[in-house]
Amino acid sequence: MFTRFTNIINALQSLDKTYSNSEMIRKILRCLPRSWMPKVTTIEEAKNLNILPFEDLLGLLMTHELTMQKKEDEEEKEKKKKKVVALKSIEDSYDDDKEEELVLFTRKFKKFLANKKTFGGK
Repeated sequence: MFTRFTNIINALQSLDKTYSNSEMIRKILRCLPRSWMPKVTTIEEAKNLNILPFEDLLGLLMTHELTMQKKEDEEEKEKKKKKVVALKSIEDSYDDDKEEELVLFTRKFKKFLANKKTFGGK
């Protein structure tokens, strides 16, 4: 975003349209998505936008972006862990069902063999 913004500003300067540093900073802050509004408000309240260098704003926003990305990665890892636990419980119940089926089959087979002996193997 900053590269595109810088290219636009440079193109406008070649057309004799210049912006002050504070105007450029306000334009950047204004174009950020709604999810960035808490950070924008913090920057506006904590920093004097008239003297804040453009590079410092870039650093602040990049740091915030990395922090947000790190939190998203951690949330994804936790979701994956929860899914694995759910799969394990499903597999355990699946094994229990199979074991019960095997016990039932064994009982029925024993009854079948016992009935076959009593009726003379027919």
